[in-house]
Amino acid sequence: MDRFHLMNVFAAVAEEESFAAGARRLGMSPPAVTRSISALEARLGIQLLTRTTRYVRATDAGLRYLESTRRILAEVDEADEAAAGVHATPRGQLAITAPVMFGSMFVMPRVIDYLKQFPDVTISGLFLDRVVNLLEEGLDVGVRIGNLPDSSMRAISVGQVRRVVCAAPEYLAQNQEPAEPQELSRHTIIAAMPVSPATEWHFVRAKKPIKVRVQPRLTVTNNDAAIQAVLSGFGITRLMSYQIAGHLAAGRLKRILADYEAEPLPIHVLHREGRQASAKVRSFVDFLVERLRSDLALT
Repeated sequence: MDRFHLMNVFAAVAEEESFAAGARRLGMSPPAVTRSISALEARLGIQLLTRTTRYVRATDAGLRYLESTRRILAEVDEADEAAAGVHATPRGQLAITAPVMFGSMFVMPRVIDYLKQFPDVTISGLFLDRVVNLLEEGLDVGVRIGNLPDSSMRAISVGQVRRVVCAAPEYLAQNQEPAEPQELSRHTIIAAMPVSPATEWHFVRAKKPIKVRVQPRLTVTNNDAAIQAVLSGFGITRLMSYQIAGHLAAGRLKRILADYEAEPLPIHVLHREGRQASAKVRSFVDFLVERLRSDLALT
């Protein structure tokens, strides 16, 4: 059997974790899929899948082979699209990732606009507040906030954000606004774990670092909860500037200790460049970069 066909069948079964679901995805009969997997395992001399009456799972060797298979199949698709020409219409599956709140606020609206413009593309989004390895997880495009380590990925700068200390005007009307970080000890602190996982907040003044230990009265595990708490006038919190840009502009929150803010964090759009960038990846990256760069909340 054709090796690329066998790899495609294996990827479908491993990702669906089912022979029947893999067969439906490929438009094949379940017996034909079973024969293809058996032929591939015989060719390689290893077991790729563990089968029971209840589930199908990739073995350790199967997981390693699946990673390579995804990369090879993606490169074949990219080569086909490149051969069709740089102006080929984007089509196919696109997998993207971004931080949770940034993805909701800034990426998803652009995804919807892109899908409306290119009806032959489907997109799956993985929004997590952790660094995701694009290669290992089979993703095409990612958005990262923060300084980047050395990488084989192509990185395009689209803006920057800061960690911002803020409070509601109602809170500051009843509690004197802190003039320097050390005065935070006299205030009610709301800690958002994704932004400030430690109880030590870092500031900078005249290029000298300042560390202040805070004792939160309220600690929450997501940024939305911290925003709701600070909007209610309960206390002071620290969030990313893009998360509260609208509230700052509307006067619902006030930025404090701005002179002590650390250097801004860059935002990059990453993608696996490969030998030829596929039409779908190229067009989506260009689309996303243009729109993020024009957003004033990210300047």
